Amino acid sequence: MLTRLALTIAFPALLAACATSTAPGAVGIQRQQLLVVPAETVNAEAAQGFRQLSSAASGKGKLNNDPVLTRRVRDIGFRLIKEAPVFRPDAAQWAWEINVFDSDEVNAFCAPGGKIGVFTGLVRKLQLTDDELAAVMGHEIAHALREHSREQLSQQTLSGAVVQGIAATAGENAGVAGALAGAGAQLFLHLPFSRDMELEADVMGLELMARAGYDPRQAPQVWRKMQRLSGGQEPVQFFSTHPNSANRIRQLEANVPKVLPLYEARAAGTRRR
Repeated sequence: MLTRLALTIAFPALLAACATSTAPGAVGIQRQQLLVVPAETVNAEAAQGFRQLSSAASGKGKLNNDPVLTRRVRDIGFRLIKEAPVFRPDAAQWAWEINVFDSDEVNAFCAPGGKIGVFTGLVRKLQLTDDELAAVMGHEIAHALREHSREQLSQQTLSGAVVQGIAATAGENAGVAGALAGAGAQLFLHLPFSRDMELEADVMGLELMARAGYDPRQAPQVWRKMQRLSGGQEPVQFFSTHPNSANRIRQLEANVPKVLPLYEARAAGTRRR
């Protein structure tokens, strides 16, 4: 009874928290999101984590120690950031930062609020061109614009409350019921939504790079390089938070026609100048 009452009270609040955090852009992203965790909380924690990561790397001589690569990454990043207001105007006021971490890890991120990190292993092991690096950084920036971290925290907060409620009403079978509910939440809520978020970030990043003057036709090449690097060994998609590379390539190629005119218009304007 208490669980039912709690859900009845919470339901209107959940409906009110469903929104879309960005404008649709040319790629048409309009999915409704659950955003119950305050943005201020998520952004503050992300900024603190970024400072700590950067400080630790600096102490080990692993922060921005390649001036040429750092300048290249920042030049590409800030060109992309200039286009971010097309999805959300308030991004123009974010305290953006970009650091390059000396690490063999093939990775990059954009934490909530605009804190960007690129690992040297990503650029060097994949031998990324500027267009390909823009595709990766555009993807990461899109995660922050779309507030995917905040959305995932909100989903986990909600599903955690539901799992606790199920376990509380199951009596002597509480442990089994709670475990099954938790597994169901992971397989059918968090993982599928994570895959949706990754594909959203792919196509939003495609638009950002096109608007910034980077050729969106080169974006699928990043995932072909990832396939070669992994030797074709990727996790089964259903059990993964990320779509496999083949699906990402198909999604990107399908959306290139939506953004190619933006790139061509930018290129034509540059030639006229």
